[in-house]
Amino acid sequence: MFENITSLVGRTLIAALFLAGAVQKTVDPGAAQALLAGWNWPESLVWLALAFNALAGLALVLGLAVRPVALSLAGYCALTAFFHLIPDDPWQMSIFVKNWAIAGGCLVLAAQGGGAWRLRFADKPLVSR
Repeated sequence: MFENITSLVGRTLIAALFLAGAVQKTVDPGAAQALLAGWNWPESLVWLALAFNALAGLALVLGLAVRPVALSLAGYCALTAFFHLIPDDPWQMSIFVKNWAIAGGCLVLAAQGGGAWRLRFADKPLVSR
């Protein structure tokens, strides 16, 4: 019972971060667009990131395809960490480190799966034993 509760709460907490990111990008896409532009990436990628954040967050809450979704979120966090690699700005560096920590949590989720309280769809181990 404890494992089921902690898996559900853990998935939901991680998902909340991505769902909040989707809301933030909807309400004020300018901040994310500025980060993209600073790296000479197309600002329109903010809409792809918004959709990914929303869909991946929802998938985690529901427990759909937890392993591949969590693995893709780990990659997303690792990639987006570099947008915050500004050594002279302590706030940005804390976001940089936080992104790596979230990537680690997502990797654990990808390895362990979503627990018993989830919808089951395409959530087999990523590597057979």
